[in-house]
Amino acid sequence: MTSQALILYYCQEKYSSHVVDVSSEAQRKFSHDSVFAFLHAYGLLMQGEEMLDAIQELEQLKERGDVSLGVLMALVYAHKKRPNPDRDVIQELDGRVKEERKTASPKALYYAGMLLWLLGRNDKAREYVDRMIKISSGSKEGIVLKGWIDLRSNKDAYAKKSGKYFDEALKEKSLAEKVLQHTHRMVERAFAQASSDSELATEMGYQLVLLGRVKEAMKWYKTAMTLDEGSVSALIGIIRCQLMEGHIEDAEQQLEFLAEIQQSIGKSGELLYLRALLAVKKRRPPDEATNLLNDTVDTHFSVLQGLPLSVEYFEKLDPDFLLEIAKEYLALSPAKVFPPFNCLLCQPPAPQLQHCASVLDTVVKVVPGLLQAVFLMAKVRFQSGDIEAAQSSLQHCLDQNPAHADAHLLMAQIHLVQGNFKLSSQSLELCLSHNFEIREHPLYHLIKAQAQRKMGQLQEAIQTLQMAMSLCAVKRVGSSTKRQSKRVELSSADCVSVFLELAEALWLNGEQHEAAKMMQDAINEFTGTPEELRVTIANADLALMRGDTELALSMLRNITPEQPYYIQAKEKMADIYLNHRKEKRLYVSCYRDLVDKLPSPHTFLLLGDAYMTIQEPELAIEVYEQALKKNPKDGAVASKIGKALVKTHNYVKAINYYEAALKSGQQNFLRYDLADLLMKLRQYERCEKVLQEALTHDPVNELPLLTEDCRYLVLLAKVQSKVNKNDEALLSLQRVTVQVNVCVCVFEQVMLELAQLYLTLDDVEACQQQCSAILKNDPVNESATLMMADLMFRKQDYEQAVFHFQQLLERKPDNYPTLSRLIDLLRRAGKLEEVPRFLEMAEKHSSRAKFEPGYNYCKGLYLWYTGEPNDGLRHFNKARKDNDWGQNAVYNMIEICLNPDNETIGGEVFENLDGDVGNSTEKQESEQLAVRTAEKLLKELKPQTPAGHVQLRILENYCYLATKQKANVERALNVFIEIANSEKDHVPALLAMATAYMILKQTPRARNQLKRIAKMNWNIIDADEFEKSWLLLADIYIQSGKYDMAGELLKRCLRHNKSCCKAYEYMGYIMEKEQSFRDAAMNYEMAWKYSNQTNPTIGYKLAFNYLKAKRHVDAIDVCHKVLDAHPNYPRIRKDILDKARAALRS
Repeated sequence: MTSQALILYYCQEKYSSHVVDVSSEAQRKFSHDSVFAFLHAYGLLMQGEEMLDAIQELEQLKERGDVSLGVLMALVYAHKKRPNPDRDVIQELDGRVKEERKTASPKALYYAGMLLWLLGRNDKAREYVDRMIKISSGSKEGIVLKGWIDLRSNKDAYAKKSGKYFDEALKEKSLAEKVLQHTHRMVERAFAQASSDSELATEMGYQLVLLGRVKEAMKWYKTAMTLDEGSVSALIGIIRCQLMEGHIEDAEQQLEFLAEIQQSIGKSGELLYLRALLAVKKRRPPDEATNLLNDTVDTHFSVLQGLPLSVEYFEKLDPDFLLEIAKEYLALSPAKVFPPFNCLLCQPPAPQLQHCASVLDTVVKVVPGLLQAVFLMAKVRFQSGDIEAAQSSLQHCLDQNPAHADAHLLMAQIHLVQGNFKLSSQSLELCLSHNFEIREHPLYHLIKAQAQRKMGQLQEAIQTLQMAMSLCAVKRVGSSTKRQSKRVELSSADCVSVFLELAEALWLNGEQHEAAKMMQDAINEFTGTPEELRVTIANADLALMRGDTELALSMLRNITPEQPYYIQAKEKMADIYLNHRKEKRLYVSCYRDLVDKLPSPHTFLLLGDAYMTIQEPELAIEVYEQALKKNPKDGAVASKIGKALVKTHNYVKAINYYEAALKSGQQNFLRYDLADLLMKLRQYERCEKVLQEALTHDPVNELPLLTEDCRYLVLLAKVQSKVNKNDEALLSLQRVTVQVNVCVCVFEQVMLELAQLYLTLDDVEACQQQCSAILKNDPVNESATLMMADLMFRKQDYEQAVFHFQQLLERKPDNYPTLSRLIDLLRRAGKLEEVPRFLEMAEKHSSRAKFEPGYNYCKGLYLWYTGEPNDGLRHFNKARKDNDWGQNAVYNMIEICLNPDNETIGGEVFENLDGDVGNSTEKQESEQLAVRTAEKLLKELKPQTPAGHVQLRILENYCYLATKQKANVERALNVFIEIANSEKDHVPALLAMATAYMILKQTPRARNQLKRIAKMNWNIIDADEFEKSWLLLADIYIQSGKYDMAGELLKRCLRHNKSCCKAYEYMGYIMEKEQSFRDAAMNYEMAWKYSNQTNPTIGYKLAFNYLKAKRHVDAIDVCHKVLDAHPNYPRIRKDILDKARAALRS
């Protein structure tokens, strides 16, 4: 724990003396750190009697940059607490606080916010921290403090949000490598000053190993040995490097030497670990390496005995070393593979996995933030068969680091085992999106192939597996060739799986000869390795598929109890005897052999199940009872015993057994079995008593408990009806109805969450299936309807999307969030004329609708989209102060201020079309006023997310662009470049860069950014930015005469927004340039329509092309409409109206 964290803890707990003591000690260590001086003064302030000392210390800190604002506020507080406060001093200090606050740096705001929080002024503290987060673009330090403020605010709404802020802060990228580089430089400097210090040279070697620079590390360890020939730590470092570099013989000689002198140096955990590593490298029996690792762990943990949790404890714990041990345990364990040919592996976890779990459990408890440990724990749980726990650990990893490629890979394997093949494929895609190099990992291709095979895509699976084989870089020539070097590290278990999966896929694809050849290659490759037995079992399966049961049995008989996979082999033999040979005696003998050779609760259970399979319940009961003695808490065995007793008609014993198990309090789930048995035996009174006891508990909301209660109630109703308690039976069934409704609600919520997950993973079809299932049972489910509308929107099926939104609005016309989305959808569907109907529905539904912020926001949106920005502004202004609608309304108002006429900012095609109007003083003044208004509105924005802060920065700098002044545009451009560099593929930032380049007349640079956007996949979040970027790129292409390329982009705009007035205007311009006046008129007609016939420039162009196309009456009509709205619009009367009239007269 850092000194500052400890002091803040004491501050929160009001331990003022501790605050003073620890900050005094910290000041001695860090004499120039003003933060500790500030906290020391705060501690004195809290003590009360030391008020004058506190004021004196604070006075000395008034000019210390980062803490100055907090110091001034503390002084105000201190003076107010004095018996006779000096009002003049307080007033002067308040004035300085206000001045400092205007120009305060993020750090100054942070410490001021921290002080306010410690003083219990949470609302004011939140205000300072929000500002600090805003100007620092989402400082993690500020976000953490905001989390603490909300957590300690004593308001549930805020406290619930606090976890979100902590999670966000935890997503900060790991700085481990940067820290190591920094410490490496420190050691380098230290060695430069003390070049004869062997320990410093050893430390340098160790840090280089951590940085992955093994060859350099070796040189430093040798330097250390030169300086001190007796340095054991340097020698251990050399051995470690030799093993890492594959110099096995050299390492073995050095280890033998160290083993001889071990008695004099004492037992060393690191030395034992290196011996284990050597055993692995030399392919010695796994037990030898495992025993050495066990000794390593015992020796390592013995050093920690009696140590309190402290810096020394963490140093001696050495979590990184323990992770290396855990990885070796994992590599040595016979993996819990879910192998091909439907072999089921039922063995309990291997000893290596149990030891590994124990080591990792310690690391995770002591260092919970070490994600690698959590990931390895997930791997251990997966290999041990605890799928749910593995999935939970992996989800934690991915929550903290969504780019954790290995976690995505393991998650894909888990989905595969669970039969969720699509989810498995999606996890692989996510993995690939975060780390493209994962394509070079054979495991990626193995999992992908397994999913393909399960989905029936055999040919694709074979190709994928062949890719995995090539990446394994395995050369096989004859029987004597062993595995060669691999481009990517792959465990032997996974390597075997590649062979066996490919063999099975080939067999299923009808390529039996190739499958047999592949199996022979696997035998040649893995003979003499721990994975040999998996190949043998798979080969037996292959023989079985050919119908050769004797060959399969002879292979399986060769596997002995001392070897891994013995239980699997015996189960396979039993299955052959029962289902292929129909020999029940030999079937049971397989399980009896298991119990004789490997007695355990698990093998006893297998034998009991075997007896039940061949209808020998009495013998099964005897075996189950032995299993229960070995594991009294195993509920599955208890249930099996009860059912076996019932099967033997030994009802009294079965009842006594159930009752005894229930009295122990450990087998409550057996209560239903007992009640069911009592009802069948017509012991209704006892049955009812058992059920009433089961139903006597506090209310629950968990789905499994609700389901269990439903089962009890249905059975109770049956019992009550049997004894003519019909009224009570009716009440029980009514209770079932209530419980079922709760279950349905919970189930619907689960389905909704699953649908949302599918949507996040972009599996549109799976999401649609979930939503359809919900709506089938609950046609008025709002969340499912909204999601279905979103889906249709993504699929660009606008008709269906509108249908779903209409359903919601017909039920609730004042559902303004839905109405706002419908307006956007109708715009994209080219049906804005339908919007007024829904606005009228809302007005009729409530007489107060016109005063509602939601209604005004929707009305403003409609008016803005239909070319009436001033009216739109007026309605947005009415929603501006609302908590729900205000922020979006302000964003839209700023957009209108910066671009009221919906022009292509930076575009040049229509730049000078308006002639004098475009350059008039009146228009320039209007634009300047609009920019000033936008700047004022920006101050009202209070984004709550990092993405929101980025959006705010972009808008702030669009204001600079709007000035058209070179210095301002360049300043904005620098900000856009900075955002684009830190936020990968950020469409708004790239568009802003391109716009700035266009204003600066740097067209090639703008084009490069816009082409980059054009290659990206469209998404709904950045829909408007995509549209603007396509229009601007089309503008550039038109300027350079590339009409075909421009046309493609404009069609893309119209695919996603059929109301895109600007796209039609550009299309009309292209047709006009090509002298195709009829086609030009058609496009200008659409532009005129979607601008709501309000844009005089488009009206002029339409009338002009009507004139050229000899549609004189239409030209006159349009001229009248333009002149009615804009009587002084230049040239239209002379250029078009008069000519059209003259043409009609002639």
